Amino acid sequence: MMWLGLLILLTCIVIGARLGGISLGTVGGIGLLIFVFLFHYPPGSPPGIVLGMIIAVITALAAMQAAGGLDYLVSLAGKIMKKKPQYITFVAPLVTYILIFASGTQHVIYALLPVISEVSAKAGIRPERPLSISVIAAQSGLIASPISAATVAMVAALTSYQVSLLDIMLVTIPATLLGVIVGTLSVAWKGKKLSEDPVYQERLKSGKITDKAEAVELTGEKLKNALGSNLLFLLGIIFVVVIGIFPELRPNYQMLGEGKLETGQVDMGQAIMIIMLAVAGLMMLFFKARPEEAVKGSIMKGGMVAVISILGVSWMGSSFFEGNRVEIVTGISGVIQQAPWVFALGLFVLSMLLFSQAATIVTLLPVAVALGMPAATLIAVYPAVNGSFFLPTYGTILAAVSFDQTGTTRIGKYLLNHSFMLPGLVTTLASTIFALLISRLIN
Repeated sequence: MMWLGLLILLTCIVIGARLGGISLGTVGGIGLLIFVFLFHYPPGSPPGIVLGMIIAVITALAAMQAAGGLDYLVSLAGKIMKKKPQYITFVAPLVTYILIFASGTQHVIYALLPVISEVSAKAGIRPERPLSISVIAAQSGLIASPISAATVAMVAALTSYQVSLLDIMLVTIPATLLGVIVGTLSVAWKGKKLSEDPVYQERLKSGKITDKAEAVELTGEKLKNALGSNLLFLLGIIFVVVIGIFPELRPNYQMLGEGKLETGQVDMGQAIMIIMLAVAGLMMLFFKARPEEAVKGSIMKGGMVAVISILGVSWMGSSFFEGNRVEIVTGISGVIQQAPWVFALGLFVLSMLLFSQAATIVTLLPVAVALGMPAATLIAVYPAVNGSFFLPTYGTILAAVSFDQTGTTRIGKYLLNHSFMLPGLVTTLASTIFALLISRLIN
């Protein structure tokens, strides 16, 4: 029965991923229906705290977008890249990494990609190089970010180990940065020069390459609101990081329970939700982040897709795990404990199917915790969760291909021979190895 359940689980994931959008969550609901009503598995439970934290962070980001904050960040990043266009292959991934790290979402890269493509082409540099590694750098910046959905899910999953946000960041930040540097070197001289590329020359002759319009500059009150929203969001991130590093700063409270006063402390998930919702509210009050624009913006739309996907697929995974807990734990505990890299491979493969680091963490990490894997090992293999580049169907990959007018950034005839495979594999492998080494040094 377990193997049939596993087949249904994987089939739902594959079908949902191929359909795209919220289908990953809704098809997961079909799998959950089969497990609960036909197989009589326990229903498991949806990751309520994780979903709440993701919604709160998305709300703050959507408010910042409505106030013009994301536009300002993107224009600032564009100016940095245009100062030294000849170094775009090295500058673009670092700028992308920092921007995604600060914002906690990959959605902002959609505004960066045309800038990277344009600067590269005008400098005579093959756009494939900076575009491909920038897409991968965005994934690395996401898992290093203290407020990304994936990191939030990681903190929540490791609650029983009493692991702090600082413990995770001390490993992931240097490991992913070093991984991005190694990944950049792997593509810095990849392919023919732009002037020698036959596809580019053909497009140039046919008139398919046109100049892009310059980004609109924010001025006056719009600039003030954009800066204010950025400052508020930055303060919110700092607040989250500080109380993550120093748990004693989180408030204590008393409540009546079973006839006596009980003392509790606000946990990290609740704190993140409170802070981010408050940040969004302050933006709306003081920096004209209009609620209707926040709801209609790309951040909110993309965030809701992520929430629905995580809800369906993680709940389905929870039900499958609870229905087969004994078999799963006894069957793979020995293998994983002797070879932690097996779990890292599992993270990579599942993220490749789910197209979501957060959904992968929510689905797989509870299994590792139940197996008793050391917290240091789980943190060390966290960078392996960036497998969504492997199949060239992820949104950022398709966007990078479409924004490259020169045609150097390609999918390839054989599906897997695409522009992102080399930097993706190199960066993910290097980041995981660095994380394992750093984790051993500090533990």
